[in-house]
Amino acid sequence: MKTSIVRPIQFWAGSKINHLKPSVSKSLKTLLLSVISGLMFSISAVSVQAEPELPHYSGKARLGSQTCGGSTCHGAAKPWANSAVLQNEFVTWSNDDPHSGAYNALSSDRGKRIAKNLGIEDARQEKVCLDCHTDNVPKELQSKNFDIADGVGCESCHGGAVEWLGLHVSGFGQRQDYLDAGIYPTEDPKARAKLCLSCHLSDPRKSITHRIMGAGHPRLAFELDTFTANQPAHYRIDADYKQRKQQSSGVKVWAVGQAMAAQITVEALMDKNRNSAGIFPELFYFDCYACHHSMEEPRWERRESVNIGPGVPRLNDSNLVMLRVLANAVDPTLSATLLTQTRALHESSSKGQEATMSALDDLSGTVSNLVDKFAASDFDTAAMWKIYDALVAEGLRGEFVDLITAEQATMALGSILTAIEASGASDDLQGYNEALAKAYTAIDKSEDYTPAKYSAALKSLAAARK
Repeated sequence: MKTSIVRPIQFWAGSKINHLKPSVSKSLKTLLLSVISGLMFSISAVSVQAEPELPHYSGKARLGSQTCGGSTCHGAAKPWANSAVLQNEFVTWSNDDPHSGAYNALSSDRGKRIAKNLGIEDARQEKVCLDCHTDNVPKELQSKNFDIADGVGCESCHGGAVEWLGLHVSGFGQRQDYLDAGIYPTEDPKARAKLCLSCHLSDPRKSITHRIMGAGHPRLAFELDTFTANQPAHYRIDADYKQRKQQSSGVKVWAVGQAMAAQITVEALMDKNRNSAGIFPELFYFDCYACHHSMEEPRWERRESVNIGPGVPRLNDSNLVMLRVLANAVDPTLSATLLTQTRALHESSSKGQEATMSALDDLSGTVSNLVDKFAASDFDTAAMWKIYDALVAEGLRGEFVDLITAEQATMALGSILTAIEASGASDDLQGYNEALAKAYTAIDKSEDYTPAKYSAALKSLAAARK
């Protein structure tokens, strides 16, 4: 009997993973699977030509999330039976989406403690906090219905609605008309990755630092496809949606997300404006657990792709490791180049700024090339299984001894299995589901993580293929 792949919900703060209970409602599972299933269609209804400006920087006026929340718009108590859209999108966001509580997190006990440690009187008044915890646009772009306390609301992701709301309400126009009017194309993997990672990693104008993390900010753990699936969705991918919007498989969303994260990291390390104060490179981009771990239990193990010894702070290369496995599926030569350049980056990070910048410059072109390749690629079932096998093999060779890389590998395997299931290419994935649960359990708590536990989970994932 076919068994749905269950991917645990990872809290946005990246602090803990909670497993979905067997009692999760059938309707929620159906909704999540419909989202992923819809993503499997590779034919695009619209082609996004120019790279869109992020909503935060677009200069478009905001009407406020409450404008979207009317009972005849997106504020219905439950989905409408005969509507092209659910009509309860605002309710789902308000009640169930952590984004709606982002502003309130600033005044939580933890938020207050972080602010105090940073010498900030009130995080709710601080731009560096508001830029990611709210839709922090200039006052002149805020209408009377705009409320900063809405947190990360409708227009934070879909863009300021002042120029496209009329078209939206009318029901007329093609998708390109909406894009031309300024709506943000969240259905496009590159655009979505750029949007989400601008806060869940960084961008040139919204940059989190090691100082902020040291003050108590939770570690930022993120993977685009997994977090998309667990948001929860406030949309329904049906025939109408497929006709209007671009479709991408969950594996493509994962691949583009990994490439974009690697690109953003490389660009951040090369940006002198973000690496001019204090130690170089900025410590936020290092593997937290290379330094922050118990001294009671030895945890360091050599990785072939790193080529540096113990006691040396190590850059967080988890996205680059995923990228190397992915590259092998579309361009093995690029994969080999990426391995060489990643090793060079690790070696250079302890040799000074000039050596590091040179290594980053070499790596930058390769990563950018892969972003474009993945954005133009479709992954069939054979390719997905190839990537699955390669991930498991890399892990068993010791490439996932670090928790952060193991996290990324686990979410990747979940994305692949979910996409394979949605494609209808496998009749029974029960064994994979149980093995995947072991992998998630192994990474559940950072203080309990050991390479041996994760290796055992990988062996179960390998055995499930036999």
